[in-house]
Amino acid sequence: MARAVAASEDARGTTSPNPPVGCVVLDARGEVAGVGATQPPGGPHAEVVALRAAGDRARGGTAFVTLEPCAHHGRTPPCVDALVAAGVARVVYAVADPNPKAAGGADALRAAGVRVESGLLAQEVERGPLRAWLHYARTGQPHVTWKYAATLDGRSAAADGTSRWISSAESRAEVHRLRRQVDAIVAGRGTVLADDPQLTARTPDGALADRQPLRVVVGVGDLPAGARVLDDSAETLHLRTRDVDEVLAALAERGVVDVLLEGGPRLAGAFLAAGRVRRVLAYLAPTLLGSGPAALGDAGVTTIADAVPLTVEDVTSSGGDVRISAVPGEPGRSR
Repeated sequence: MARAVAASEDARGTTSPNPPVGCVVLDARGEVAGVGATQPPGGPHAEVVALRAAGDRARGGTAFVTLEPCAHHGRTPPCVDALVAAGVARVVYAVADPNPKAAGGADALRAAGVRVESGLLAQEVERGPLRAWLHYARTGQPHVTWKYAATLDGRSAAADGTSRWISSAESRAEVHRLRRQVDAIVAGRGTVLADDPQLTARTPDGALADRQPLRVVVGVGDLPAGARVLDDSAETLHLRTRDVDEVLAALAERGVVDVLLEGGPRLAGAFLAAGRVRRVLAYLAPTLLGSGPAALGDAGVTTIADAVPLTVEDVTSSGGDVRISAVPGEPGRSR
């Protein structure tokens, strides 16, 4: 299953609005016979890719899948049918499919005489490559990760406005890898006017990555004609609104599943105040400024009782920085 999760991660960002599923097929002796991941929309699902790689070795074997195999006919035939036709004897999946149109795969497999197990590495899948899609399937809204870099005293720039570079080279490279995987990057018009960002995914040598997210600028006024966000390196969508839910509705309509919020403190505050941030990804540099803009603006909190509680998922090092991943909700409570 860990290998299936890795295959799922490799497909992340290429499958929306479909889930980036991973699958590993073992033969009857327990040896890896095929590995697959969901292909771009219209292409085969992970199970079909892995079964094709396995060929006849799939008969009597086991399929490990990160998401419950689908039982419906969409752009492609049901994965349940492919597993049964291949003669797979056992299917182990991590997470049940929350989409009512696609659910029921486990029952259909059992009805066909296939042994079915669930829940293996479910937490790794829920927090990993399927995190955004599961939220999208359950709520109909894109999953929003607010990413920011700040000093240890919470400053995103110095008093004179300079901010390059607060985070380490390793952190910046990691963010560009993340940009390549998401469906869209969202920033405010104010950030475009102040910093003129390109909002692209780049490789360590500065070249454009092979995949670029949709660039989304939020704000009512026009954008400068020469703004780098309007160049031809990636598609740009200018949403002339300040309403967070209007932004997310417009993105959902385009099939955007995974969003990276990189706007300034005002836009981040608006998303948090609206309760639309599902993950906070903070890069904290071992630096102190003492003054300058804060990383977060008004988030609708006026008293300590209204503070936004977060549960820390993990804390790791990134270069000289501390990387913190946290999700809304108090520890021990469901989100």
